[in-house]
Amino acid sequence: TKLKREKYIAHIAKMLQFYGDSKEIASKNAQRIFDYEYHLAKPRMTKEESRDRRKSYNPKSIDELATLTSTIHWNTYFTGIGIAKIDTVVVSQPKYMAAMDSIIKASSVDDIKLYLKWTAINGAANMLSDDIEVANWEFYSKELTGALKQLPRNERALGSINGVIGEALGKLYVDKKFPPEAKAKAMEMIKNVMAGYEIRIQKLPWMSDDTKQKAIEKLHKLTVKIAYPDKWKDYSALVAVGVKDGGSYFQNSMNARKWNFDKNIAKFGNPVDRTEWGMSPQTVNAYFNATNNEIVFPAAILQPPFYNYLADEAVNYGGIGAVIGHEISHSFDDSGSRFDGDGNLVDWWTAEDLEKFTVLGTKLADQYSAVEALPEVHLNGKFNLGENIGDLGGVNAAFEGLQLFYKTNGKPEKIDGFTAEQRFFISWATVWRTKMREDALRNLIKTDPHAPGMYRAYMPLTNVEAFYEAFNIKPEDKMYLEPDDRVKIW
Repeated sequence: TKLKREKYIAHIAKMLQFYGDSKEIASKNAQRIFDYEYHLAKPRMTKEESRDRRKSYNPKSIDELATLTSTIHWNTYFTGIGIAKIDTVVVSQPKYMAAMDSIIKASSVDDIKLYLKWTAINGAANMLSDDIEVANWEFYSKELTGALKQLPRNERALGSINGVIGEALGKLYVDKKFPPEAKAKAMEMIKNVMAGYEIRIQKLPWMSDDTKQKAIEKLHKLTVKIAYPDKWKDYSALVAVGVKDGGSYFQNSMNARKWNFDKNIAKFGNPVDRTEWGMSPQTVNAYFNATNNEIVFPAAILQPPFYNYLADEAVNYGGIGAVIGHEISHSFDDSGSRFDGDGNLVDWWTAEDLEKFTVLGTKLADQYSAVEALPEVHLNGKFNLGENIGDLGGVNAAFEGLQLFYKTNGKPEKIDGFTAEQRFFISWATVWRTKMREDALRNLIKTDPHAPGMYRAYMPLTNVEAFYEAFNIKPEDKMYLEPDDRVKIW
């Protein structure tokens, strides 16, 4: 909005004054920086376009890259960062690179220097003096999300350490919080959910047998990583200097950035290390990696309310079981479905099946986009499509997996008056129920590919037949959708 832009410009001006600009000069420079950023951002793909992996996979030779962006001496750049020989790069947004080249050509050296100065200031703000850090928080957290209070210093310090040596902390966390029995039981659940997913693929009425077979082959090749890595990261080369020895938070942070950068550069030309994790064990999250065809569940998400290895199976399957199904579904969502079981970007669908899948995806996107979360602010079903497919597929696969568990182990009686099926869906809603400030909600809708939690808690269930049966949902109930309006993908 115009008001947010004005406040952003004011924030830039305030930050520039910390570095010696007078109020008048800072104000003028802030406007110049904003204008430059605006022109750089304008030619980028939209959030929706960037979800199409085919559009972002554009291999180019160095000569082709140099033609695309003649203002940047790429050989000098790559040599400077430690890559002397490189033949091909993947350009995710060629149109943006060409537009950036034109912008640089039209820019004065002073404009470029001013913009780079701002990126350095902005990127280091939370590592500097208290007044600079507070000013940074006041804009990015208080102004943009409505946060009322900055986290205590000790929590911010822990967050910083976690970001740098996450696996070192993760090892301590796992030793204290994740017993072997929890991992064994979670693995059993994953096997059941994957088996449930296969059953659902085989029953799909809209998919041909040929594509079903390839989908099942991809499912069988899926790698599962659970709780913590088998091989921990080695931090011995990371240099940290104590305050008494002349060190500083800023310098140690820069050392950490350089260590991480050098570590990534060292990977160039070597086989992909498929044992490496992209999250630390203490991260409350999970992810799917399309190029490795893997799903990863850190130990911290295998905790209440998602999972308790001593709890009722229906509650666990409705919580972490559906999250497991969600991540499996990313292998078959609008983005992940473009990759095969070996992580290659190839077409393995028939044209007819892909068209049917696209139609179903559009129907689901429209369902979410119809929701007005705030006055004149609707959910973005197209942007959220991958995550919404994940939620819908995840709930269905987890429910199927729960039935497989009961076939072997028997179904328990009611607990607190609720059947196993009801407890499953109540658990899903409990995991995702959310309350947030309007500013945070508005910002999340614009920037997060996930739908807000309060909508994830119930919207997928309106498309799940087992939910209607579990609670005997009737047309007069608020969560009722006409059968023809229900979306059935995976």
